[in-house]
Amino acid sequence: MQRNGFKAALAEGRTQIGCWVGLADDYAAEIAGEAGFDWLVIDGEHAPNDIRSMRRQLSALGRSASHPVIRLPVGEVWMVKQALDIGAQTLLIPMVESGAQAAELARAMRYPPEGIRGVGAGLARASRFSGIPDYIHRADAEVCLLVQVENRAGMAALDDILAVEGVDGVFIGPADLSADMGFRGKADAPEVKQAIQDAIRRIRAAGKAAGILATDEAQAREWIAAGANFCAVGIDVTILAHALRALAAKFR
Repeated sequence: MQRNGFKAALAEGRTQIGCWVGLADDYAAEIAGEAGFDWLVIDGEHAPNDIRSMRRQLSALGRSASHPVIRLPVGEVWMVKQALDIGAQTLLIPMVESGAQAAELARAMRYPPEGIRGVGAGLARASRFSGIPDYIHRADAEVCLLVQVENRAGMAALDDILAVEGVDGVFIGPADLSADMGFRGKADAPEVKQAIQDAIRRIRAAGKAAGILATDEAQAREWIAAGANFCAVGIDVTILAHALRALAAKFR
């Protein structure tokens, strides 16, 4: 049974630096896995991924020291089941807006009687295709649930979300939050930054991990100093796009 070192690091409060993987390609994911990040997000919300392409990227990251985190497009119980069965141990769920929603997701991550995950891992990649005989007895301890709070409704329900057993961390989405607060495209607005700082403080005070995405180095370091202990500092799509444009511009 593979130990979830990422979950353990978060529980210990160790800062984990990550990157978004949105190219939806296993070869690109493998390259990212060789870069040295602690964790990588295989994005199923805003990247053109499906369950098969996410499975291929999990396989490509098999020898990598970077922990794969799958972001589902939405927090549906059946999607959680499929993502876990293809071998993901850590899931990131967008747009969580209530404690009840977070509690349902926590149950979806675990087998009965504590949860509602379907007991079918014998034919799944997660159990090494029945190669781990006691998988269903050990899997619950290694799964990690990260929920995204990224609008005013989620912020208002933050304390209820933090009270849910089984939620390991809360990820603040600056882009969506700033838009919902009336500052679309201005995640650095003082009102937005104050809301994020307050959320990070409350998350850590509740004993949970606090996460965020910041592609600006100074901003990323500011959030880490404020207590964010899993921080994504780049997006492969934009890194590639910017590098290609810069190279082309040199020769125009």
